[in-house]
Amino acid sequence: MLRPGDTLPPLEIPVTRTLIVAGAIASRDYQDVHHDAELAKEKGSPDIFMNILTTNGLVGRYITDRLGPGATLRRVAIRLGAPNYPGDTMTLTGTIEHVEQSEQAEQAEQAGRAGRAGRAEPGGGAVTVTVGVVGANGIGKHVTGTVTVTVPVRGGRV
Repeated sequence: MLRPGDTLPPLEIPVTRTLIVAGAIASRDYQDVHHDAELAKEKGSPDIFMNILTTNGLVGRYITDRLGPGATLRRVAIRLGAPNYPGDTMTLTGTIEHVEQSEQAEQAEQAGRAGRAGRAEPGGGAVTVTVGVVGANGIGKHVTGTVTVTVPVRGGRV
């Protein structure tokens, strides 16, 4: 069961030109600073840089990959810091801040402790988990924020 203070395994994401440009195109963000290095330099940036929508998607992916296929994002609140430039690596880390169990989830956890763990229990409920997330690169913290997600409970386990 997840507990406040637990840490999620990190995820390293190579920041490539392809990722930056593809993310901008996929999110329909056609600002030149996300795809044209020369124009980005004219505007004072050393290179193109990742947009917030790509970052938001990567944060969501990190959480759902770490908490399992049944995890459903409920709220993503992020703040950008240092830009993600091509050639860098962004490392996402997460710490469980809060876990709220439904009554059904508590019953499923008790059943699991009683030796029935591993069996999927109908109506096992769900837990609502808030995770603090940091994405750091070679410059500093690219993104900080919190993500709230619901995770189904089966057999007393998340």
